[in-house]
Amino acid sequence: MIRKHASINDHILIPIKAALKIFALGLLLTMGGCAIQSHGFLQPAGTIAAAERRLLIEVVLLMLIVVAPVLILTPLLVWRYRSKNSRSDYRPEWEFSLLLELLVWGVPVLIVAVIGSMVWAKTITLDPYRPLASAEKPLEIQVVGLDWKWLFIYPKQNIAAVNTLVIPADRPVHLTLTSDTVMLSLLIPRLVGQIYAMPGMKTQLNFQANRPGNYLGENTQYNGRGFSQQKFTVQALPPTEFSAWIDQVRAQRNPLDPAAYARIAKRDIPKNPIYFSSVYDTLFNSILARYRNPPHIKAGTIPTETNHDL
Repeated sequence: MIRKHASINDHILIPIKAALKIFALGLLLTMGGCAIQSHGFLQPAGTIAAAERRLLIEVVLLMLIVVAPVLILTPLLVWRYRSKNSRSDYRPEWEFSLLLELLVWGVPVLIVAVIGSMVWAKTITLDPYRPLASAEKPLEIQVVGLDWKWLFIYPKQNIAAVNTLVIPADRPVHLTLTSDTVMLSLLIPRLVGQIYAMPGMKTQLNFQANRPGNYLGENTQYNGRGFSQQKFTVQALPPTEFSAWIDQVRAQRNPLDPAAYARIAKRDIPKNPIYFSSVYDTLFNSILARYRNPPHIKAGTIPTETNHDL
């Protein structure tokens, strides 16, 4: 004979209700951050960021196949088996259900396999070292991480800028990065994901801005007090305006020589971007060589073996 009895006590419902309230409050607080979405990859302005957003949405939708039933069925089961419900069956001898086991274990395993294959394929497609398919040649830019600023060198244009990255819209950009201090991580959320910059090593990053605009760039690697303020602006300009900007920087007659580099390599946060009308052509490689040669050369200086060329 089956006894009619509820399997959940009234006292258990109290923490469950409290948990639901906390969850609802957390959801509201999360939605309160929607004002800053304009800086994130949820509103992409580049090819790579758009692909990252698509991948995130696809993964979330697949995970909801498991998460949504849990969120829906949990309160329903709690309500059905409440203590005052005399119509629910109490079956203490119940042990096994093949259907439930398949649902509980089979569905998550299948979803993990699908998500794993998707992420694996996208990891290859979105490899930061992989050039973007385009009829135009990418704009080459050398990036040097400093305390607490970024130096962007345009080797073919023979100019440089501190804390501002100006690029042409709708054209691929290829960054080659290193650091003249500790490890940093460059991130431009609306255009591309992060890539590390390390002393004595070169990393690469390929991306493209699909339309003109100003975008946030920052260092996301903790490396001292000023790291949270190590931000810069990425300006994507139409091709004609980009060419005009290059001419404007060249006209300033402010060369990036050893003395100028020593100044910008100091630990500070510039209030405004700094532009250089010319750059020593092997500056980037000289910074790399400093950390590959015997460590007798101070950061912020050019190795002695190349000083005679400056």
